[in-house]
Amino acid sequence: MQAPLEGKELLDRARSLSNRPEDQIARACGYVGPSGRVLKKSFYRALVLAKGYSLPSSTMVAGMSRGRHADFRTRVHGNGNLLIGQAYTRRMGLEPGQEFRIEIHRETGSIWLLPLEPDSKES
Repeated sequence: MQAPLEGKELLDRARSLSNRPEDQIARACGYVGPSGRVLKKSFYRALVLAKGYSLPSSTMVAGMSRGRHADFRTRVHGNGNLLIGQAYTRRMGLEPGQEFRIEIHRETGSIWLLPLEPDSKES
C-alpha cells in the first residue's frame, strides 16, 4: 500500500487523472484504508490543504462534530470481549500477526500486553 500523496505531488496526480471517477483518483493517490475502503474525506482535505487553504483543526469547531477519534476509552461488550481499536494499535506501532502474553495486575487494575518473540510460543 502506498503512502497518500500530499502537496504538489497530489495536485499533479489528481490533475492527470481528472477524467476519471473521484474514487479512482483518490485510490490512485493512495487514499485507501486498510480494509480497501476509499478515504474520501481525507483525500478532499489533502486536496484543499495542497491548494494552500487553511482548515480548522480536527477538534470541535462551531458545534460541528470532529468525527471518529481515539479518545482512549473502551468498554466491555455484552459477550465479555474488550476491543482495542486500530487507532490504538497503530499509535503503539503494533503490526498484524504480532503475539502477546497478557498479564493482569489486579492491585493496579491494569492489563499488560507483553510482546512475544516471533519464534517463542508460551502455553
